Amino acid sequence: MPIPLNTSTVHLPDLISDLGLILVTAAIAVLLFRILKQPLVLGYLVAGFLAGSEFDFFPTVKDMNSVKVWAEIGVIFLLFSLGLEFSFKKLMKVGGTASITAITQIIGMVVLGYFIGQLMDWGKMNSLFLGVILSISSTTIILKTFDELGVKTQKFAGNVIGALIVQDILAILMMVLLSTVAVSQQFSGGELLKSVLKLIFFLTIWFVAGIFFIPTLLKKAKHLLTDEMLLIVSLALCLLMVLFAANVGFSPALGAFIMGSIIAETTQAEHIEHLVKPVKDLFGAVFFVSVGMLIDPEMLAKYAIPVGILTVVVIVGQSLSSTIGALLSGQPLKQSIQTGMSLSQIGEFSFIIATLGMTLNVTSDFLYPIVVAVSAITTFTTPFMVKLSTPFSIYLEKKLPRRWVKKIERYSANTEAIKSVSNWQIVLRSYLTQVILHSIIIVAIIILSSKYILPLVQDSRFGNAFAALITLIILSPFLWALSLRRVAVKQVQELMQVRKYQGPIIVLVFFRIVLTLFYIGFILNTFFSPGIALIALVIAIISYVLFPKKLHSFYNKIESHFLRNFHGRELSKPNKRQNVLSPWDGHMANFYIAIESNIAGKTLEELKIREQFGINIAAIKRGEITINIPIRTERLFPGDEISVIGTDEQVVAFKNYLDKHEIDIPEVVAEDEIILQQLELKNRICIGKSIRDSLIREKTHGIIVGIERNGKRILNPESHLILESDDILWIAGDKKKIAEFLKG
Repeated sequence: MPIPLNTSTVHLPDLISDLGLILVTAAIAVLLFRILKQPLVLGYLVAGFLAGSEFDFFPTVKDMNSVKVWAEIGVIFLLFSLGLEFSFKKLMKVGGTASITAITQIIGMVVLGYFIGQLMDWGKMNSLFLGVILSISSTTIILKTFDELGVKTQKFAGNVIGALIVQDILAILMMVLLSTVAVSQQFSGGELLKSVLKLIFFLTIWFVAGIFFIPTLLKKAKHLLTDEMLLIVSLALCLLMVLFAANVGFSPALGAFIMGSIIAETTQAEHIEHLVKPVKDLFGAVFFVSVGMLIDPEMLAKYAIPVGILTVVVIVGQSLSSTIGALLSGQPLKQSIQTGMSLSQIGEFSFIIATLGMTLNVTSDFLYPIVVAVSAITTFTTPFMVKLSTPFSIYLEKKLPRRWVKKIERYSANTEAIKSVSNWQIVLRSYLTQVILHSIIIVAIIILSSKYILPLVQDSRFGNAFAALITLIILSPFLWALSLRRVAVKQVQELMQVRKYQGPIIVLVFFRIVLTLFYIGFILNTFFSPGIALIALVIAIISYVLFPKKLHSFYNKIESHFLRNFHGRELSKPNKRQNVLSPWDGHMANFYIAIESNIAGKTLEELKIREQFGINIAAIKRGEITINIPIRTERLFPGDEISVIGTDEQVVAFKNYLDKHEIDIPEVVAEDEIILQQLELKNRICIGKSIRDSLIREKTHGIIVGIERNGKRILNPESHLILESDDILWIAGDKKKIAEFLKG
């Protein structure tokens, strides 16, 4: 008997049908936006609007709750990928310029946004979220714009990227603070301080433990991990940190970001970033489409005036606050304006913060679509702002009073000089770092021990003693480091020769010892009665005194393992550094000599690069060898990485010249061992001699890349120029050689 066929329609779960609709709509939209040469983020927003419930001409998603789940996953993977590109060492390398620019911009925009929200009578919570939303520029849009306009090699681009790195970490901090304010519904200084301290505590523990264990895990399992397994392990680590973050009361996005930044320090970071990118792109698309679904045309029509006002506030406010920040950090007027106008938009982090407000039910329904509309408009204006920044800076420089321009130039030149750090500052910073870091580690271990070890053994006869012993053994190297480890040894020895510093240094040492005794007593008091704890304290102190060498050795092994993991990425490849050499408009840019380039094999004298473009070649990187300040007979070979010093215009002209000779431009800027140093010529024997006859090049292993003379600036001066007594030289060269020359 034949089996009847079931011809009924198969029912697909709404989750699958909605995801299919989202991706189909997104695919069509991004193809159109690619043809129109517009940012893909805008395509996703349009796709979401078309697939949303407010637009009836296309199929609509059936279950918005499932879309929100996909969107939350999208935020997690977006932040994980951002962390992979972030790296804490990048934050340390961006320096004061980017930090001052970003902090000034964020403070200015938060205050301005809150004030505008209050003027429009939106309430305190809406106004606070609005201020934070308007303060974060879009990394995605800016990098894409720089790439399309070909300005990555210009000096201001490095300043902008550094500011974006600082903005990202501050955005994470502000998300935590906003969550605290939203839950307490009040601006309590005590609550905010508690949240900041809690954040610092957990960030430190997660980072230290992550760097200690995860790179080692990936390194040991490297031979076992295929691409598929490496992707799964990476995503598993990401979601594990998401769970940790959620369990201690933080945003899941924070956990994803932290795990990404930990993995960014491993030797396999680039490979993992490459593997995760398709996952990030998929769920990121779902997130941005879900943002577009929340666009309500009626709401936008109703709030058209606020959208217009906030768009102007973002473009003008971001540009102005960032420009002021860049000027305060010591950047010249031109680079400051270019930096400010490049940062004049909001993007993905603004969406995430707006989503946070909706999730916590503390912001009004109208805020989200307004933010999306402002982001869309400022995304369109970003390329025009970047293009107009240079002519506008030139125009403004002509219109400003001459004395203002001179003051800005002098301030910029002075801040470019390398600032010396006193021995007392070095010692104080080293001691504070030692105390804070080890205190956090010790407190964390005590908490874990009392929560997990003590409950397991407290019912047995000697359970408390056993738990206390285990805890003290684990803590012993950290307690020794907190109390007795010597730091900044050379600086301490020099300061002890000066009477006024002897007392403060002794107080610092005494404070570390007392703090260590407090922690030991706190541990023992947790496990014993006060009387027994006192006896155990004496025994513990005697043990630490009797075995200092073993504790020293044990701690050094722990520290060495951590540092190997922390610096593993740099040790596995040639060093890289930001292009931070920059007097005035001059800066350092880097290029690779392609294998097929027809300038390969020629000497610098034959190429006449300096004569043609006015630039200096500061270094040539050839495999593991770096040739600093190459001589004119040095040849360029295929695969060489060259670092040149010049103005934006000179670098662009040189780039065009190299493009004609089939040159490849590296995305990452090369690190070098040369520094830039300012030198006044007063009372020096080289006065009255030409640059060549002064032998400065030979004595410093460097080159003179700039001269200030009577208020005028000469970039990359000719070797026959005669040096005068009031000249201020800028020398790029070997750090030690320049230091020896300055002492002479």
